[in-house]
Amino acid sequence: MTVFPRHLFDEPDPDPDTLANLGPLTLLAGTWEGEKGDDIKPTAEGGASQRYVERIELVPIDPQMNGPQLLYGLRYHTHIVKPGDVETYHDQVGYWLWEPATGRVLHSLTIPRGQVVLAKGRAKADATTFTVKARRGRTENGICSGIFLEDNFRTDRFSMTVTIHDADCWSYAETTVLKIKGVAKPFDHTDANMLRRVGPPRRNPLAGGDA
Repeated sequence: MTVFPRHLFDEPDPDPDTLANLGPLTLLAGTWEGEKGDDIKPTAEGGASQRYVERIELVPIDPQMNGPQLLYGLRYHTHIVKPGDVETYHDQVGYWLWEPATGRVLHSLTIPRGQVVLAKGRAKADATTFTVKARRGRTENGICSGIFLEDNFRTDRFSMTVTIHDADCWSYAETTVLKIKGVAKPFDHTDANMLRRVGPPRRNPLAGGDA
């Protein structure tokens, strides 16, 4: 019989109020919209710019534990359309997680085109800007794609920088480095947007009520 170290099962006693423990993620909680997103995407002729309109909701979740590891986080859903359109241009779900003990920030994302990413970074609890990164082939902060994307639009690296401007405004700039089949030079697929608050944060279920 295998005996596991006892400390791996020693769970901490978390604060039930996630909003009070999100560190640099605190002001991201809520609902946000941005109307001037800029997507530099690959095309057969090279790169092309596409404007987009974005709505993102970030909802506090109850504290999460992996044995002694304690994480506070936000579950999010991003929905993007082209200006004037109703058809989805981009859809994305995932989590932003903060580990107070280490200052580690984790960002997971899943898109309905057969791709998942886990990116990581570090920040102080009161930081107003931070960056997370992922790299293909890594198991701690990696990128996993379905066979079509892997063969034709392989993602080698991902980075995202978040900047909080004030309590009601934040922005991001991200770069996805693609290796496109038949193209010698890697392509930097970039996205950036400024988001403004349209809805207040909600408390996590364990804390109860509204913020």
